[in-house]
Amino acid sequence: MEFFKYTKPYNFMGKSKIAIALSITLMLLSYALLATKGLNYGIDFAGGTIVQVKYDGKAPIEKMREKLKANPLFTNASITEFGSPDEVIIRMKTSSKNVQQDIGDIVRKQLAGTGNYEIRRVDIVGPKVGSELREKGLMAMFLAIASILIYVAFRFEWRFAVASILALVHDVSIALGFISLFAVDVNLDVLAALLTLLGYSLNDTIIVFDRIREGIVKSKENSLEAIINESITKTLSRTTLTSLTTFFVVLTLFLFGGEIIYAFSFTMLVGIIVGTYSSIFVASPILMWFGFDVKNYRAKLAEKAKREAEKEKLRAQYEGGMV
Repeated sequence: MEFFKYTKPYNFMGKSKIAIALSITLMLLSYALLATKGLNYGIDFAGGTIVQVKYDGKAPIEKMREKLKANPLFTNASITEFGSPDEVIIRMKTSSKNVQQDIGDIVRKQLAGTGNYEIRRVDIVGPKVGSELREKGLMAMFLAIASILIYVAFRFEWRFAVASILALVHDVSIALGFISLFAVDVNLDVLAALLTLLGYSLNDTIIVFDRIREGIVKSKENSLEAIINESITKTLSRTTLTSLTTFFVVLTLFLFGGEIIYAFSFTMLVGIIVGTYSSIFVASPILMWFGFDVKNYRAKLAEKAKREAEKEKLRAQYEGGMV
């Protein structure tokens, strides 16, 4: 299916300065939010306790708060709806130090007289475990970025690799800015979404870079800007189809998936938009700024092809007994 018939290239690079200015602005705003507001770490990374309670009718949240205040264990605990008015989540930043103490039983006693309810879930993560999960999560992200840098540098050229990494940093930075702005709980689901975003955005960028490399070899143009415009135009239908289908799936999860996958679907929703945008308006212009020389690259490819041809000739002579 072709959304965009290729007749002449669109001038994407002509809008690159505006796009980069927008990207820099969003990144700076994201960093400002992270510095001032920070991230709202969930119990996976900060440690704490989550208790999920379901009532037969609408949950009496105010009455629950009054009951829980009587026990110092629930100091600063937050009580919020969880997907529907009859279901709530009780969050505490600290967990019980006594492993023999059953938080579910304590909550059950404290909420006595608030109506008919059941304790559906109790999750406890110690502060040390949360800290280790946070450190390992950051390590996983840095290792993923380093692996991507090595892979792209090996497959293409170092300028392509650096451009793709800067685009990934752009995507993750803006996604974290939105996570901070909307106070989304940062937990393992968000980490999984960010790692998925790295793969999704890189895949989009690699497809564009593949077409650019193909254009450098086959096109008669010597201008990198013209080759990039032509290459992106040729991949525009594919990019649109892939991005829209993925976007609508994630949007469905965001709207109807409930609170359990809210953090994951929100992060992916932002990431798909930013990742698709960056593969066109961030990664590609960086190649131009690095002074990528089309003629020099073609000469290198020609020299490489010549060496390969000579090796094949020598191998053929050797196998034929001529050497």
